[in-house]
Amino acid sequence: QVQLAESGGGLVQAGGSLRLSCTASGRTFSRLTTAWFRQAPGKEREFVAALRWSGPHSYYADSVKGRFTISRDNAKNTVWLQMNNLEPGDTAVYYCATDPQIIQSQLRNPLQYEYWGQGTQVTVSS
Repeated sequence: QVQLAESGGGLVQAGGSLRLSCTASGRTFSRLTTAWFRQAPGKEREFVAALRWSGPHSYYADSVKGRFTISRDNAKNTVWLQMNNLEPGDTAVYYCATDPQIIQSQLRNPLQYEYWGQGTQVTVSS
């Protein structure tokens, strides 16, 4: 069993930055693939970024590539999402998710993740 808790969301102007954190309890992130998803009102949950446990392999949605960075601190059992140059289109509830058995081809599919945090709101004003 894994419990995830996100924090770091808030209101920011376009062009600004936020750093989201996702802290796990119950199991260490060092052996889990972890991802960030987001969901805007009226839209489906979409993939943002993922970090595989087996090496520093990271994956990003095209819409955030070059602006967002996912990273992990094993000592703190925390995964970060650094978001720079934010745009109004980034406004959404951001969720972290993890799963011990996910494979590379499944990384972008939210249905493949077993454990989810409660979400943190990110609002970007124009």
